[in-house]
Parts: sequence; C-alpha cells; structure tokens
Amino acid sequence: GRRRTRGSGMLEIGKLTNFNQAVLVEGWYWVLASDDLPAGRVKAVELAGRPLAVWRSASGAVRIFDAHCPHMGAHLAEGKVEGEALRCFFHNWRFEADGRCSHIPCLAHQPGAGVGLRAWPAIERYGLIWVWPGASPGAFQPAPPSIEAAAVRSMLGNRFRKACHPNVVMVNAIDEQHFRTVHRLPGDILCLQAAAHDRHAITFRNTGQMPRTHWLGRLLRRCYRDTLYYELSYWYGHVGVASFGPDFLHLHVLFALRRSSDGGTEGYTVALTRRHAGLLGRLRDALVLWLTRAGARYFAFGDTRIFQSIRFNLRHPIAADRSVIAFIRHYEQQASLDWSSE
Repeated sequence: GRRRTRGSGMLEIGKLTNFNQAVLVEGWYWVLASDDLPAGRVKAVELAGRPLAVWRSASGAVRIFDAHCPHMGAHLAEGKVEGEALRCFFHNWRFEADGRCSHIPCLAHQPGAGVGLRAWPAIERYGLIWVWPGASPGAFQPAPPSIEAAAVRSMLGNRFRKACHPNVVMVNAIDEQHFRTVHRLPGDILCLQAAAHDRHAITFRNTGQMPRTHWLGRLLRRCYRDTLYYELSYWYGHVGVASFGPDFLHLHVLFALRRSSDGGTEGYTVALTRRHAGLLGRLRDALVLWLTRAGARYFAFGDTRIFQSIRFNLRHPIAADRSVIAFIRHYEQQASLDWSSE
C-alpha cells in the first residue's frame, strides 16, 4: 500500500521488487513481424537473453523452438524447413512441430520420445508473431475494451527502440503530470481512474473535465460531450492499447514491447479498428487505420529524449502519481520468470 509522508504531501510506496528490473512476467511477447517470416523460413531471435529459432512451416504455421540443437548445440536458424518439420544443418536431425526429434540420418533405429527440444506456444495477431514463455499459455486478450468482442482490422505501424525498461515506456501514457508539462494540455483535463480486471489486465479511464476557461478546452468541447475520451488498457505490463479521439471517432493504438539485449526496449505500434463489411466498410477501415497510425506519433513526440536518458526510480511520489502507482502495484502482482536460465 501507500502512505503519506508527514507534512510533505508526498507518498511512500515501499520497495519495488519487480518493476524496472531485468525480469519477464507471464504473458505474450512479440518476437517478429509476420511479414518477416515467409513460409519455409527460419530466423534467429533473442528474447530476454534466451535464443530462439522461429520458423514457418510449409502450411504457414508458426513454430518457436529453443535455438540450439540438443545434440551438439548448433543453432537451428542455420537449418532448413522440411514441410511441417525443421532439420538441423549440422547433422541433419529432424524436429517435429512439438520439438520431438523424429529422424537421425546415421541411426538405423530412430530416437525415442525423450529426445527433442523445447517448443514454445506461438500465435499470430495484428501482424506480429508472439510467444508465451511461461508454462501454460493464457488466451491472447489485448484489444480495446470498446471493441474487444468484435472482429478487428489492424495495420502494423513503426518499429522503435528506447533506452529504458519497457515498463517505463508504458508508464508514460498514464503519467498525468507530463501531459501538462510536455504536451501542454490544460488543467484537470486528465484524471485517470484505474480498474484492475485480473492479474494480467488493468484499464485506466479518463474522468477529467473539459476546462471552460481555457481556449483549448473550449475548442475540444465541440468534439466531446463532456469528458475527453482517453483510455489505456494494459496486459502483462508490456502490451498496451491507447484509445483516444473525438466522440464520433475513437482511435486505438496497440504498443507491443519487449526488453532488448542491451536492457532497453524494442517495440511496435499497431493501429486497430472495428471491422466493417463491404467495399465502403473496407475503405472506411483503411482510412481510420491510416489516421490512427498518424495519431500514434503524438505519443512519441516530445517523449523520445526522456526515454534515452531516464533511470526510473520513483523515490518521492506525490498524489498526482496515483495512476503510476496503481500500474506498478498491479505489475508486481504478476508471476515473474527467470526465463534465460531454464
């Protein structure tokens, strides 16, 4: 919990055990853009210090293996796809989709069930390939609450790098103070309320009022009934959807992040919208996705230089940090993984 520091207006939140540390939590992590992996190809990827071989079978299914052959440790990204299996380049051992070794060329009798390597759960969503590093994969949930039950169109946006932990990038979108100081929004236009759905998911919804005494507030009231629409939904601490826009057109941007090998962040933006049928519907969706991708640049403008030098350490939180504190507390309830040492 948190408590006030006597006479200072500050808050104390105690020690942060997982936040801003070099750990993974259970959840789906992006590994490659779908377009970067044609059928019949295998690529090397590293996630949180663990090397992986990501490959697409002849039928188009994506598979993710531990990278090194269990025989002598050759990297399987040097191998080749054979139909629905992957064959190591070094001694031509063949591995099926579940990681089981099914053929060793120099043996008359083929290996038993105990010979193989680890295959990780993999899916494709929103133009990206995702892996679940934990033991039992959960359902892939990330979608804006307003359209989560609907069919969704997506458009992959830009890939980016930041020199800080993914959690710090995520916190930025709910840091109410910086919207005043960096982005120059007026007064109490943002007041985010947190609602945790389960261990993996939490949403922040704006309840702030449009200021009548500020020119921007008066202008924005033409597009909103009362409250500026702004909503942040997070999963696992490293996947988030920012929803914003006027009452007549809500835009949704997904941010997919992962920790890079140098301790920073690698990420993609993805524009999302509800799918509409017919030619006019497809044209409408294409226009909205283009506008959304352009709008996503707003979240990066002005913040990039902060991410290149920040060393996050929340030592003196104040009441205005309530959303940041809620995010941290929710994140620290999740199961951490020391994945690189398995």
